[in-house]
Amino acid sequence: MSEERIKTKVQMGILKPAHEVFEAIVDPDKMNKYFITTSTGRIESGKTLTWSWEDYDVSHEVKVQNVEKDKLISFKWEGSGDECLVVISLEPKGENSTLVKITESDWLADFPGAAKCMGQVEGWTNFLCCLKAYLEYGVNLRVGGVIK
Repeated sequence: MSEERIKTKVQMGILKPAHEVFEAIVDPDKMNKYFITTSTGRIESGKTLTWSWEDYDVSHEVKVQNVEKDKLISFKWEGSGDECLVVISLEPKGENSTLVKITESDWLADFPGAAKCMGQVEGWTNFLCCLKAYLEYGVNLRVGGVIK
């Protein structure tokens, strides 16, 4: 990434083992309890999936790049309107905690690019908060999150 490009970087600790966090991200039956409404399948290297969010009346195609069990998930998508690469890495921190790091790249370092990048920071921060609430407390923060 050059100085003319910017990227999203967020991270959060989850008080669960890396395998449990990994499964909550790649398994659509778990992911729909805190993030998406539907997915056309499990996240696996080389697959192209469609994720939908009924509360936002939107769907996105997700082109899975690389999956390393309990360690890494990467995909390309147009969540911000531009095709970007998302990398989710899992770092075990002891037996029952995991540091989840997410980057999404990249946009031009101009006002429209910064606005898109900040929107994705907000989105990925929400993802991490919802993931943490679901895994640690069994709570779906998305229920009632969008009031129309």
